[in-house]
Amino acid sequence: MANELFRTKKIDKILRDAEMMAEDPHAGAGLKRVLTMRDLTFFGIAAIIGAGSFSSLGMAVFSGGPGVVVLFVICGVACGFTALCYSEFASRIPVAGSAYTYAYASFGELFAWIIGWALIMEYSIGNIYVAFSWSDYFTGFLQRMNIHIPDYLTCSYMEAHGAVLSQAANASAQVTESTKELLNAWASAPVIGGLRIIFDLPALVINFCITALVYRGVKESRNFSNAMVVLKLCIVMLVILVGGYYIFHSGLTANWHPVNAAGEKSFMPNGFTGVMGAVSGVFFAYIGFDAVSVLAEESKNPQRDLPRGMIASLVICTVIYIILALVLTGAVVYTKFENVGDPLAFIFEPQNLDVAWMQVLVSICAVVAMTSVLLVFQMGQPRIWMSMSRDGLLPPVFEKIHHKYQTPSFSTIITGLIVGIPILFTDKEFVLDFTSIATLFAFVLVCGGVLLIPTKEKTPGKFNIPYINSKFIFPLIIVAAFMMALILDKQYFSNLFSITEDNASYNVSNIVFWCVMVILSGFAYMKNWSLIPLLGLSTCLYLLTGMTGTNWAWFGSWLVLGLLVYFSYGYKKSKLKTA
Repeated sequence: MANELFRTKKIDKILRDAEMMAEDPHAGAGLKRVLTMRDLTFFGIAAIIGAGSFSSLGMAVFSGGPGVVVLFVICGVACGFTALCYSEFASRIPVAGSAYTYAYASFGELFAWIIGWALIMEYSIGNIYVAFSWSDYFTGFLQRMNIHIPDYLTCSYMEAHGAVLSQAANASAQVTESTKELLNAWASAPVIGGLRIIFDLPALVINFCITALVYRGVKESRNFSNAMVVLKLCIVMLVILVGGYYIFHSGLTANWHPVNAAGEKSFMPNGFTGVMGAVSGVFFAYIGFDAVSVLAEESKNPQRDLPRGMIASLVICTVIYIILALVLTGAVVYTKFENVGDPLAFIFEPQNLDVAWMQVLVSICAVVAMTSVLLVFQMGQPRIWMSMSRDGLLPPVFEKIHHKYQTPSFSTIITGLIVGIPILFTDKEFVLDFTSIATLFAFVLVCGGVLLIPTKEKTPGKFNIPYINSKFIFPLIIVAAFMMALILDKQYFSNLFSITEDNASYNVSNIVFWCVMVILSGFAYMKNWSLIPLLGLSTCLYLLTGMTGTNWAWFGSWLVLGLLVYFSYGYKKSKLKTA
């Protein structure tokens, strides 16, 4: 049984199967190859610059202060190494399926299933957060236009119920404007059969519209996405220029060194622990660049253009994020960003920079930006399911290609339902960490997978990941990191082993991390592994140490559910098993 669980699918077979599907007249023909390197770069930017920069960035700034810029650099470096690993796989296996297909070729079927199941959390569940954030900006824009939607149709049931419980528990607490809206939603909602009718109508509507657009075809989605990317990049640059002008003109640069609890000016007022506490919000801002790899079968020259598109979009967005974080923390003291869901608009409010016309522009930009994120993620999930169905791990209907639009029709509809239905009973706070931990897990497997696949000869016109022997370099890097931790914080390791209820998850994760680094150093020395995948693997593992115990509990439960589905269907129906 163990051999069957870890059976790998040879790269040659993956490519042959994809060619056969494209030529099969009964499969509705293959996917349309219409995407260029520019299109792929724009899809990457469309996915990356969205809910992370326009929503979750606020809480990240509140946790890390100006020092959150350091975390953006760390995440950017981790994603850069990971992008090189994705590029290596995309060059070798230019088919839809992304990390799922790559894991099948390196780790085997069980890990392929696990990563495919985890990617549901990135694309589908992640889109729930994006839909909620889109609704917040959209309704805010309508209110500025004096158009008001009832409060019980602009929030989730869980948010409203939570606000009522919180108010009842602490009646003397100050009530913010957002809390007032939630309390009003609960009080004014119609009641049917004893149940209050509260749901986020704009979030449901945008999910339906995006699903319909993706169902129609990738060419239509490409044109729509490219137009939105140009518009939102222009407005983001305007935010940076206007915000930067006011920071220097009004002498607000002192906000970059706020006073910490000890009364000292510090770039990291909450320490590095506070910076790492923002990892979910910051990393969520990077989610999306890997979605480009899902579009392999719709790319004109995937072995050349996919790597370039991923890396170009990642570099562009990293630079933008660093500058945006500096603008936010310079324009407003970081402590004011608590529970702020629209940070880019927030800095231009009357109590801050007081630039009314920028508030309106940012609201428009946010709606556009998050629409493009919804579009790219909604395109990614069906193509992963299509690949899993081709391998027999999901029912054949998931690989069905529409005869006219040449899109994975059934999978697209199911994706729309998986995003739409939970909108009725969950909220964005719950799904944020859930999405980030699943994506990091997928990145770890992709970087590790590059270390396991056979080496290849360099081929002109195709991406080849640079080989740097890690035999001595990687162990030295780990020793240097160990010494740096001791120099920067002499109590680091003594505190690490002082596990309390408050720090248990963080400390245990860090202990496991250092143990894994020692093991990887040994393998690097013995097997002469390539340095870049090792660096991607180690940086992504380090980012996972910022996840809480609750995150791990939910993620573990999700994986258990996925294994039940696999053993009840996929394990029995796998085409490798029946071959």
